[in-house]
Amino acid sequence: MQTKKIIIDLLEKDSLAYKKLNNLFCFISDTYKINIEEIKKTFNNLIKDGQIFEERKGKYIVVPSENYVKGTFIGNAKGFGFCQIDNSDKEDIFIPANMQKGAIDGDKIIVKILSKNGDECDGEVVKIYKPINLITGIVEKKGSNYFVEPDNTRIPFKVLLIKGGLKVEAEDRAVISLTRHNEKITGIVKEILGKRDDVKACELAIIRDHQLYETFPEDVLKEAQNINQHITAEQKVGRLDLTDKVIFTIDGEDAKDLDDAVSMEKIEDGYILGVHIADVGEYVKYDSLLDGEAFNRGTSVYFPTSVLPMLPKELSNGICSLNENEERLTLSCIMTLDEDGNVKKHEICESVIKSCARLNYTNVYKVLCGEQADEKTESVKDELLLMYKISKKIQEKKIQDGSLDFEIPEVQFTFDEKGMVNGFEKRERNDAHRLIEDFMVLANQTVAKEYCDKEIPFLYRVHESPRKEKVINVCEYLKGLGIKVPQIPQNITPDYYQDLIKLCSGQSYTETVNKVILRSMQKARYTNQCLGHFGLALKYYCHFTSPIRRYPDLTIHRIIKEVLHKGNLSETRKEELDNFTFEAGEQSSLTEKNADKCEREVDDLWKAYFMRDKIGEEFEGVISSVTNFGVFVELPNTVEGLIKVEDLPDQGFLLFEKQLKLKGQKMSFSVGDKIKVKLVASNIFTRKIDFEFVSFIK
Repeated sequence: MQTKKIIIDLLEKDSLAYKKLNNLFCFISDTYKINIEEIKKTFNNLIKDGQIFEERKGKYIVVPSENYVKGTFIGNAKGFGFCQIDNSDKEDIFIPANMQKGAIDGDKIIVKILSKNGDECDGEVVKIYKPINLITGIVEKKGSNYFVEPDNTRIPFKVLLIKGGLKVEAEDRAVISLTRHNEKITGIVKEILGKRDDVKACELAIIRDHQLYETFPEDVLKEAQNINQHITAEQKVGRLDLTDKVIFTIDGEDAKDLDDAVSMEKIEDGYILGVHIADVGEYVKYDSLLDGEAFNRGTSVYFPTSVLPMLPKELSNGICSLNENEERLTLSCIMTLDEDGNVKKHEICESVIKSCARLNYTNVYKVLCGEQADEKTESVKDELLLMYKISKKIQEKKIQDGSLDFEIPEVQFTFDEKGMVNGFEKRERNDAHRLIEDFMVLANQTVAKEYCDKEIPFLYRVHESPRKEKVINVCEYLKGLGIKVPQIPQNITPDYYQDLIKLCSGQSYTETVNKVILRSMQKARYTNQCLGHFGLALKYYCHFTSPIRRYPDLTIHRIIKEVLHKGNLSETRKEELDNFTFEAGEQSSLTEKNADKCEREVDDLWKAYFMRDKIGEEFEGVISSVTNFGVFVELPNTVEGLIKVEDLPDQGFLLFEKQLKLKGQKMSFSVGDKIKVKLVASNIFTRKIDFEFVSFIK
C-alpha cells in the first residue's frame, strides 16, 4: 500500500517524466528503501487497473486527472457510445464511433476529454485497460462459418467463431471467449448454455453477461476446504464467552448463510442488546486467495432460483454460518440501552457464541402478534417481546430524527416442481423484519461512530443528500397532483423529505409517489470518508453485519480485529489502510451496482416468462414512468410494461419532464394515473413487455 501511494504521489507531479522506467524504479527504491521487484509489481498493477496511464512515451499520469477519466464503455446499436465514469454522478461522456479504439459495451476504458459544453463532454478512448473477455449469444451458421449474435444488443455486430472451442449447432445459446487483434474481434465457444428458447439458458446468459459465476477457481476452493470446520480451544483464547447466553438467529425460511444473531436482557436501568456477527475475518485473511476472490466478487448475488455466494459454501454455509447449537466465532457489538432505546455505552469485541435457536420471520411475527408459534420460537418468547418493545422505541426515535421509510415491496417468485415460475407477488415486510433491521442499523451506526471518533481508516456506507434540481422536480410533480408542498430549504434535510412522504401517505398513489421520491435521491455507496446517510438520517453509518455476503463488512471486521489486538496503529499502517479502504469502497460500489442490475434483469426475465401465455388479457395498473417514446405501466404483481407512444389514443404528444406527464391534444398520461391495459407482447429474449391502452380507472 505504501509503495502504491509513493508511485501515485510522484506521478501526480506534472513535470515528472522518465525516458526509462528503470530510472523511476531505481529512484523510488533508493529513496524509500523498497525492493525494486515490489515497485515493478505495484506499478504494473496500477497500469492494469487503469489508475495510471502512459500519456506519451515516458510520461505517465494518474487517472482520473484534469483531461482523463476512467469508466465503463456503454455501447449503442447505432455505433456511437458513452463512457460512464466510475462511481460518479457526472454526465456520461459521448464517444463518437470513430474514436472508440475497438471498445465494446462493458469494457473498462480510459478516455481523453476532447471538448466540454457545460456538463456535456465528448471524448476518445485512449486505452481499454480491462476488456470484456466473455459474451453470450445465439449461434448462427452462414455458409461454412459460424457466428454469434450477441445477447447484448449494445454490441452492434456479429462475432465470427474460430476453431479451438466447443462444437456448436445453430440456435445454441453459448458463452464466447473473445480475442482482439487490431480492433478486430473473433471468438471461441467456452460454454453451451442451452437452446435459444430455453428460459433457464436465458437466465444463465444474463448471469454470464455480468461476468458472474456460481463456481469458484480450484485454488480458491482448495484454500476453503482446508479450513477447519470446528472451533478449536486455541481460537477461543481471549474471546468473550457468550455460549451460555440466550442468543438466536432470525432469517428467512430458506436462508443458509446465517451471519447475524441477537440477544437481549433486562437490567436495572435499561437493556443490554447484543448483535453478534460471524467472524469471517478470522478465516479470510487479507491477501489470501479467498480474499482476492471475495474482493473481485464484492457481494453475494441473489436470484429467484439460486444464490451466487461471495465465499465458498465451506465458509458461507459452514464454519461462518451461525448454525443452531454449534459454537461459532463472532464479533459482538454489545450495547447498553436506556428505556427509550438510546445507546448509553457499548463494547465491540471478539466473542464465541452458540445459537440456541434458528428462527424464521414467519413464526417470530406470530409471537409479536400474540399468536401461537412453533415450540422453538415460543421458547424465547420473553426475549422476543422485550426486543419488540425496544424495536418500537427505536422506530419512534428514527421518525423523530427524520429517517425515511419508503415501504416499497420486493417481488417474491414461486416455482413448480420443474423449477419454472408459476406465480409471484409482493414480498411481505412485517414487524419481525423491522425488528432485525432496527438492531442491525443500530449496530452499524455504533461501530461507525466509534471508528470515526478514533480517526482510524474505515469503510463507510454513505448516502449523500439529493441535488436541489431533483428536489425541485419532485415538488413540481407533487404540485401537479394538487399537493401543496412546503418551501424547499437551502439545505435539503431528511426531515424535509419525510414531510413530503407524509403529505402523500394513505393515498391511492402513495407507492407511486414514494418511488418518484426515491428516484430523486442519490445512490448509496461505499467510501472511506464518513459522509453520513441521508436516507437513515444518520451522521455515522457503515455495513458491519453481513461479512459473509458483503466485502465492505469483511474489510471493517479485519480493521476492528487489528485494532483490538494491536491497540494504536502506526501512521504508516493508517496510511496503508486508508489506501485499501478507498480501493475496497470503489470496487464494492461497482460490484454492488453490477449485482443489482443483474438481479433486476433476471427478475424481468421470469416476469416476461410468466406473462407470455397471457396475451390478450386485461389488467389494472398504475403509470410508473413516462418518456418521449411512451408510458410504463406497473401491475399490482410488480410486472412493468410499455405502451408505445404511437399506440396511445391521441397524437402530438409532448413530454413534460418536471410534471412527469406525457400530454397529447386531448388527453394526458401522468405518473400515478390508474389505467386498464391489455397485454399484447411478452418477450423473454429482450425481457420486455408491451401493453395496449384500454381505459382510465377513476
